[in-house]
Amino acid sequence: MANSYPKAENLSEGEKAYPLKVWVCEKCLLAQLEDFETPEAIFSDYAYFSSVSSGWVEHARRYAWMMIDRFGFDENSLVVEVASNDGYLLQHFSARGIPVLGIEPAANIARHANEEKGIETLVRFFGSQTARMLHADGRGADLLIGNNVLAHVPDIKDFVRGVKIALKPSGIFTFEFPHLMRLIDGNQYDTIYHEHFSYLSLLSVDKIFARYGLEIFDVEELPTHGGSLRIIGKHAGYDSELHRPTGRVAELREREISFGLAEMGTYRAFAERSKAAKRDLLTFLIDVNERGESVVCYGAAAKGVTLMNFCGLGTDMIDYVVDKSPHKQDRYIPGANVAIHPPSKIFETRPDYVMILPWNISDEVRSEMSGIREWGGRFVVPIPNVRVFE
Repeated sequence: MANSYPKAENLSEGEKAYPLKVWVCEKCLLAQLEDFETPEAIFSDYAYFSSVSSGWVEHARRYAWMMIDRFGFDENSLVVEVASNDGYLLQHFSARGIPVLGIEPAANIARHANEEKGIETLVRFFGSQTARMLHADGRGADLLIGNNVLAHVPDIKDFVRGVKIALKPSGIFTFEFPHLMRLIDGNQYDTIYHEHFSYLSLLSVDKIFARYGLEIFDVEELPTHGGSLRIIGKHAGYDSELHRPTGRVAELREREISFGLAEMGTYRAFAERSKAAKRDLLTFLIDVNERGESVVCYGAAAKGVTLMNFCGLGTDMIDYVVDKSPHKQDRYIPGANVAIHPPSKIFETRPDYVMILPWNISDEVRSEMSGIREWGGRFVVPIPNVRVFE
């Protein structure tokens, strides 16, 4: 499991491994994993705190201000975020005097949001049952947000049914998720891991939301996570000047079809490119190690855990991994059993190469860690292919 970082005393106990294979429905085009582990086991005690990435917090701030300006949310509105993590996003609405409510299944993270940021956060999974509870309490959402959660739910139908129940008649929902078209185009095989039950396109989510009487009226393409979509929607049949469909939905739908997302051959070709990328990375690391040079990794992100396990990387090729999050430090990469240290470790050991595993924030990392140039250290980014930055 990508975010289950063992401690030193647990390494001898062995770790449970699961198959990792994506299936694609030829009818609705939903790409989805088989269900091997429950959400409770994955998310109830979680190691990822969104506020660790300053770039992600700034992305959330820009989103909040854009939504306020575009749709006029104010002190009479209620903004509800599903999988609200540590309050990284809702804090920006709260700072503007807008009531907020977070829903977060990881108790350790929800506690941080409540106590450190003052964001009311319920420790629950979201679905039709939670939505009915909110509706009964008169807490319907004027804005219902879900950033990087739609792909994380095994029962996506019950989740969207919950959106229908929790949203006020005039309410708006927005969801951000990695775009399947960008995942395939960018050879981002490392973003396929067990927390991501689904791999989503506009073609697939449009069908799911329409099934429950919800309509996507706008879509934005974002650079986050290697290329994401932000869908904006409402109850089907509700009409106002602010809810009028834009042309971007139809335009993107046609582009996805032209790209080949409705053709099974596109997915098979992606699988073969992933294997080729693995071989190229291994060739690079073998050459570096045979020259007697050292390689460490920056960022114990889930995508990095996936890449290391898919490519079979261990301490024979990687000296150690660093991560800014204290919740991951002094632990180990699951499966690979490579130690995780604070970033300061790099300046103590002065490695020849620093491979950035969360490549989606590589610019941020290269800026923060630019000091490796003092001894001629170089950055490596492994996705979509191996690139070395002098």
